[in-house]
Amino acid sequence: MVRIKICCIKNSREAKLAINLGIDSLGFVSEMPSGPGVISLDQIERIIKNIPPYISTSLLTSKINFDDISKQLLITKANTIQIVDKVDNEVYLNLKKYFPFIKIIQVIHVLSEKDIYESLKIEKYVDAFLLDSGNPNLRIKKLGGTGRTHDWNISREIRNKVKKPIILAGGLNSDNVREAIKIVNPYAVDVCSGVRTNGILDKNKLLNFIKAVYENN
Repeated sequence: MVRIKICCIKNSREAKLAINLGIDSLGFVSEMPSGPGVISLDQIERIIKNIPPYISTSLLTSKINFDDISKQLLITKANTIQIVDKVDNEVYLNLKKYFPFIKIIQVIHVLSEKDIYESLKIEKYVDAFLLDSGNPNLRIKKLGGTGRTHDWNISREIRNKVKKPIILAGGLNSDNVREAIKIVNPYAVDVCSGVRTNGILDKNKLLNFIKAVYENN
């Protein structure tokens, strides 16, 4: 049963729409060097406080040190932290120590087969991987929300090598998500721009996306 995560949630209306349609997880974008969907930590906190506890709430962070990430978690009260850049292993250890009930998702921006080995190196520190299409090597880092797909064959290899759940992201929509699931066989899929019109969560696009995912289940 492939689960669905809707990212770039901007307000309570979008959160309620997604939850009412049976979405498993919501993503909230904090400060980023680039990309869509950024809202303030206070806004995220206001939305999350009204979300049922059985829904996963992922805070996307571009911060790379523990103090900054912990401040964000304390403000927003998200139950999952999605780290979109590379961090030292000590950051994972401190998160586990001081936030033992928080799940850690590490984003891997799939650029080459080297990312297979990068995933294996940090697997023991995280609860899941999200495979996306950003590029942290650019002068202005792209850490998600690109609307582009990546090489799903590499994602499939990561899925085959690691033992942690894989969330597939990057340019997914109702037209290509069936093929993506068939190739990668992920634990979940993540979508942002693929279910939006002019930046606003589109009910019809979301319904079509859900239908396409469920046809694979």
